[in-house]
Amino acid sequence: MKIVFMGTPDFSVPVLQALAAQHTILAAYTQPPRPAGRGKELRPTPVHAAASALGIPVRHPVSLKSPEEQAAFAALDADVAVVVAYGLILPQAILDAPRAGCLNIHASLLPRWRGAAPIHRAIMAGDAETGICIMQMEAGLDTGPVLMRQSTPIGAEETTQGLHDRLSQMGAALILNALDHLPRLTPEPQPSEGVTYAAKIDKAESRIDWSRPAPEVDRQIRALSPFPGAWCMAGGERLKLLRSRLATGAGAPGTVLHGLTMACGTGAVEVTLAQREGKKAQSPQEFLNGITLPARLE
Repeated sequence: MKIVFMGTPDFSVPVLQALAAQHTILAAYTQPPRPAGRGKELRPTPVHAAASALGIPVRHPVSLKSPEEQAAFAALDADVAVVVAYGLILPQAILDAPRAGCLNIHASLLPRWRGAAPIHRAIMAGDAETGICIMQMEAGLDTGPVLMRQSTPIGAEETTQGLHDRLSQMGAALILNALDHLPRLTPEPQPSEGVTYAAKIDKAESRIDWSRPAPEVDRQIRALSPFPGAWCMAGGERLKLLRSRLATGAGAPGTVLHGLTMACGTGAVEVTLAQREGKKAQSPQEFLNGITLPARLE
């Protein structure tokens, strides 16, 4: 098929690569390069870099609202557009241009967790499973009918990074399957019950409140790993906690019971990957070799 690909972050790259191996990618749309690093030099997005390596033409308009951009998109004469974490709203003229419309790969079991941060929110909420949906796009936010879906359990110690990587590969495989069977797929409207919204993660959510129950603290740590990273204070130093699991023990909230096991409002959490300011992430043994923790974290 002749495909227009639309995506931006790392999550989108395996999908682009899988599509390029079996179909013709007419163009890759992505967000414009942004200033990054100490020198604030313009850095292309992961999709931009991957598409360039594959010899695919790259377009990065700031908006798709102008008649000129819409005409340029339509002129590609695509069979279908595949959209995954693109980051721009698609006007109706864009949605209507490809013969089979625009298909979105969404990392949740719709209608649960529509919106920007479905992977983070699924872990933070304690969901037992999540998955991938291939959705026919329409004007609403992740409201279109679902063509295919695949579920997967969320591991007891899984982080957003690990689940992100698994779902990206699942999405790549599922979109290939969907394209192979596209004329025979029946769009299923999303039910009105069970709708939740995955709001963008706010950095204010990342400070740990040790008075909360251990399962909530554990999910917070894993959901915010690697970015923005759940954190707490050890004396005057800010510590980032990146992996954890539930543990046994009790004490005043924040009390260091042993090693990197801390008491919560109820129960305890064992941190299995931590990071000091200006340092790399370390295992508990490595971490504790370089620091003396206070009796209680805040």
